[in-house]
Amino acid sequence: MTEEEKNLNEEMQSSESTETQEVTGEITEEVTDESTAEETVVETAEEKAAAEEAAKELTERAKEYDASQIQVLEGLEAVRKRPGMYIGATSSEGLHHLVWEIVDNSIDEALAGFSKEINVTVEHDGSITVVDDGRGIPVGIQAKTGRPAVETVFTVLHAGGKFGGGGYKVSGGLHGVGSSVVNALSTQLDVKVYNGGKIYYQVFHQGKVAADLKIIGDTTRHGTTVHFIPDPEIFKETTEFDFNKLSVRIRELAFLNRGLKISIEDLRPEETVKKVYHYEGGIKSYVGYLNENKPVIFPEPIYLEGEQQDIVVEVSMQYTEGYHTNIMSFANNIHTYEGGTHEFGFKTALTRVINDYAKKAKLIKENEENLSGEDVREGLTAVISIKHPDPQFEGQTKTKLGNSEVRTVTDRLFSEHFAKFLMENPAVGRKIVEKGMLASRARLAAKRAREVTRRKSALEISNLPGKLADCSSNDATRSELFIVEGDSAGGSAKQGRDREIQAILPIRGKILNVEKASMDKILANEEIRSLFTAMGTGFGADFDVAKARYHKLVIMTDADVDGAHIRTLLLTLFYRYMRPVVEAGYVYIAQPPLYGVKQGKNITYIPSGKDADEKLADVLANLPKSPKASVQRYKGLGEMDFHQLWETTMDPENRIMARVSVEDAIEADQVFDMLMGDRVEPRRQFIEENAHYVKNLDI
Repeated sequence: MTEEEKNLNEEMQSSESTETQEVTGEITEEVTDESTAEETVVETAEEKAAAEEAAKELTERAKEYDASQIQVLEGLEAVRKRPGMYIGATSSEGLHHLVWEIVDNSIDEALAGFSKEINVTVEHDGSITVVDDGRGIPVGIQAKTGRPAVETVFTVLHAGGKFGGGGYKVSGGLHGVGSSVVNALSTQLDVKVYNGGKIYYQVFHQGKVAADLKIIGDTTRHGTTVHFIPDPEIFKETTEFDFNKLSVRIRELAFLNRGLKISIEDLRPEETVKKVYHYEGGIKSYVGYLNENKPVIFPEPIYLEGEQQDIVVEVSMQYTEGYHTNIMSFANNIHTYEGGTHEFGFKTALTRVINDYAKKAKLIKENEENLSGEDVREGLTAVISIKHPDPQFEGQTKTKLGNSEVRTVTDRLFSEHFAKFLMENPAVGRKIVEKGMLASRARLAAKRAREVTRRKSALEISNLPGKLADCSSNDATRSELFIVEGDSAGGSAKQGRDREIQAILPIRGKILNVEKASMDKILANEEIRSLFTAMGTGFGADFDVAKARYHKLVIMTDADVDGAHIRTLLLTLFYRYMRPVVEAGYVYIAQPPLYGVKQGKNITYIPSGKDADEKLADVLANLPKSPKASVQRYKGLGEMDFHQLWETTMDPENRIMARVSVEDAIEADQVFDMLMGDRVEPRRQFIEENAHYVKNLDI
């Protein structure tokens, strides 16, 4: 032992001796009774032994945690180890994210002016191929890695032409991880580069180079082809791509990139499905598409464009005769679902410019109250698209734009161009102002109705609707609200329910069609008001999904035409005025049985659905001949006693329920407008095209 170690050891022993003396002194000083002192000393000794044991364990663990415990994941191992960090999740959403990473690279070539066509193919085996006619990924040696640039792009994180190297002025996938992440999460990825008259080819397995880059032929074309097979070891939930989901996003990209032709083809079905999207009108065509079959107050969507500080701002807008606002914003082709500074700048400018114009045109008197933002946005469909050389998104999900300068630029450019448009198009300007004034009157009427309602405490949880049979649980995550058609079914449901977690709200007849109604009329409807009250979320601008008293909102209607109509009316209400509840996954549709097959004491229930008759036939075919079976068709929930209703439709252990989700908000918006809106012709066309699906119709 060295002299230094001896001194250190002596110091530690001396310190321990001093601490022991101090502790003993404290015990002797504080305790006077002998028996108590003895117990305390024993107790302290036990505590000291426990402390020594804990210290020993900590020392052992400290020895274990040394440099050898620090793992260094080489190459793309980190991506395979923690894929969620790079693509959000390994669910279906994460799977489809792989396609967008590759497509975004091709889109960047289009934004740079080098690509005019992109083709996406879902191959027979479910793999994906993306082809573009851009410049082709560089194939020369990358100085830092000493390997071909194309190989570097697919094997090194944060490698690409998007970090100020002059490759791209504007880009969507700024993190530079897209290609390499897709490679890491694929069993195989192969790339072909058409460049300089040659075809270059390289293949990778699970992110690692399987073969060096080589020339496999000559060509006159240019561009890149990427083909990849998602790894089932990573995507355990599914490796099957949803063609409709792919089509929706590709259509969106075609709208956002004026003149770019994008196609998607699915080779998996017996008959190949192919869709080609090409819009010379860009986002103006997008607004026209969104308002297809909707009555509009002026025929052509407004289109405005400007550039400042290298930020390009595009806005297209059009007003419908309806009451719903649909504003979609994008930054570098990325859909900013949560809005951001560009959307805020647009909304601020829109309100200010319309009020300024209305005052100048004497449509609103100087002493009259200005139109609110809510007023000027009623019935508005707008698409805002900005291109920014360095966008800053809030969070990895990129759903909200955060650049502070974008608010000012968007406000200034839109204000300037929109004010000029209104002056040059006074007829359109007058219609926009009149639309806002009408909305203002309805808003004030709704406000008065809301105040009356609040005075009556009709929307306070402390005074719930009289017809609501509430549950005893205060835990919203366990609580369920069944909306039941009619008092008869409501009575059975109240008797059969689990009173702790299941609440019942009967509704009489068909509720108001909110697609055709203003807010003041909606608030005047007793059934709708009762539903808002029971849920506890509030409504309109005051809506707060966090206040929902139930996390399961179950529509339970009869399996007939009237039941389907009531269900559609309720879904329209939820989508238009309680949409966060739908998006949170709180809305369900009960699946009560359509048939009951009784044989002796046994009953087999068959749920409603397109294949109900086929299932009934199968059940009857497999039953023994004796005793004789009887079939009962349940036209209404009231025909079942409470035992049957509980057993088939309400028992969490046995019931079947369909969760309502909004996969494609645009399509959902158009469907609700077509089914529930004012225009008859689109609805008639839909019925004619789908009438062959209906086999039995109860009238």
